[in-house]
Amino acid sequence: MATLGMSAAEKEAVQAFRTDVVEPSMTKLVIIDFWAEWCGPCKALAPVLEKVAAAYADKGVVLAKVDTDKNQFIASQFQIRSIPTVYAMFQGQLVADLTNARTESQLRTTIDQLLRQLPIEGEAQSQEAELEPLIAMGEQVLGEGDIERALSIFDQLFEMAPDHPAVLSGRIRALVAAGAHEEAEAALAALPEEVATRPDIERARSALALAQSAPQVGDLAPLEAAVAANPDDLQARLDLANAQMAAGNRDAAADGFLAITAQDRDWNEGAARQQLLKLFEVVGLEDPWVSAQRRRLSAILFG
Repeated sequence: MATLGMSAAEKEAVQAFRTDVVEPSMTKLVIIDFWAEWCGPCKALAPVLEKVAAAYADKGVVLAKVDTDKNQFIASQFQIRSIPTVYAMFQGQLVADLTNARTESQLRTTIDQLLRQLPIEGEAQSQEAELEPLIAMGEQVLGEGDIERALSIFDQLFEMAPDHPAVLSGRIRALVAAGAHEEAEAALAALPEEVATRPDIERARSALALAQSAPQVGDLAPLEAAVAANPDDLQARLDLANAQMAAGNRDAAADGFLAITAQDRDWNEGAARQQLLKLFEVVGLEDPWVSAQRRRLSAILFG
């Protein structure tokens, strides 16, 4: 923004804008709120912007407010035609128009997308880099069936990052695997709204629902004998597959659910297929094992 030919007041406004907005944008994502005192919609949007900016402060997001009445020259440079107008700036460049994002959910979604695309380094990103290998270790231990150690890892991570969705998900799934269903249920109920709907948490919620619908069975032999005696008894097959799943034998459980689906896909309102889909959610939809089982399911349904 060149200052040649400007009045002293305009130069002062430009310098203030550089100091308050452009310079912070060199390392942070600056949300610029163009507003005015007389603007009712501006006053309605302001608390939402302030709440979201505060929630994302540790991720390198800051809020800058520009009163268009007091900064008419700045507003004219950005060709502000109506207010509220909300832009996002990074490294001195406008990177998004947030004007139509009027709800907290819409703003969070857009900011999340920007943070994934831009090289912004806030405290949260630094913590994320530190947590990522530890979370991966906890997931690996949990996947290997060492429940006690996995729970210990996620408990320690929970102390470090009590609001991190992946940490919360891992800890809740470890509690489920340990049979502590009431504690897992309480942990889910205590989650703040903005975290409760995250995909990681849905995975944990599915794990609890699956465990509650398929309680552990001490001795699988009677169920195996019932299936062997009458392979057409689909309820016996479902009971065995559920028990195998509860015991952590996902391969055998998947084989059972797929066999039932192949024999009668609509039996019991598709119960076997529904259990298999819940198992996919618990394991993780990006897991290679899930991809392989999905191909098997597709071959049955559409082959």
